[in-house]
Amino acid sequence: IDEVEALSSIYGEDWCVVNEDEKIYCIKINDSLDQPKWTLCLQVILPPGYPTAEPPIYQLNAPWLRGQDYMELANSLEEIYVQNLGESILYLWVEKIREVLREKALSSDPEPGIKKTSEEVDEGDGDDFLLGYQPIQEDPIKMLNYITSESQEVDEELPSIHHGNPITDRRSTFQAHLAPVVTPSQVKRVLEKLYENKKIASATHNIYAYRIYCEDKQTFLQDCEDDGETAAGGRLLHLMQILNVHNVLVVVSRWYGGILLGPDRFKHINNCARNVLVE
Repeated sequence: IDEVEALSSIYGEDWCVVNEDEKIYCIKINDSLDQPKWTLCLQVILPPGYPTAEPPIYQLNAPWLRGQDYMELANSLEEIYVQNLGESILYLWVEKIREVLREKALSSDPEPGIKKTSEEVDEGDGDDFLLGYQPIQEDPIKMLNYITSESQEVDEELPSIHHGNPITDRRSTFQAHLAPVVTPSQVKRVLEKLYENKKIASATHNIYAYRIYCEDKQTFLQDCEDDGETAAGGRLLHLMQILNVHNVLVVVSRWYGGILLGPDRFKHINNCARNVLVE
């Protein structure tokens, strides 16, 4: 469920639910967002044992894809599955297919022809998000419990904080905030700074997740917080893992409007986070 929600927010209108009960999905993949020449539709069925025990059942659909091209691409997808046994692999599959399409676009291969136009859609989704910047202030607030302060990091610079456009649905409002971070103390400082804002501090939930890449150990330092919205922090972190972003903190504030949104709330949280990450 987490993977499907993350992919839905990553790919937007290109992600299509064919049959929710049977877990059948389709995604349209292009070589580029501007003027796509090569397009392919990947249809997948997620069996009950996916991802731990069974691979997705898939079909590659494109009028130009046949013979050797089909076999090479299918072999690449099988190889990705074998290299990542037990893990969620749909994002890796989609990006591998996109890489192949880009290579074809850059090569001397002839374009697939006029049939292509019937498969094209307008890629412009109007996501023009304006980001704000909070000026640095030195007023300290209470320490956050989830992290211990280290005296040598007290003077560490506060990273710039960007704010995404809010999304409102049935009187609930969601807004994402993002800051580049390279240490846990910077995470703490950014959160403290955000909570100085009375509007953010008054949010019903401030869900966050961060991922920091530790060069010396070649591992990720990562954590998340639901802040009362059960499982929301883990889903946000999962989205960041699928997108392979690092050295960043994402906070999503939700102001509850009195009407229950059900699973839609997770969609809005992921969409807010994806939008601010894309920006």
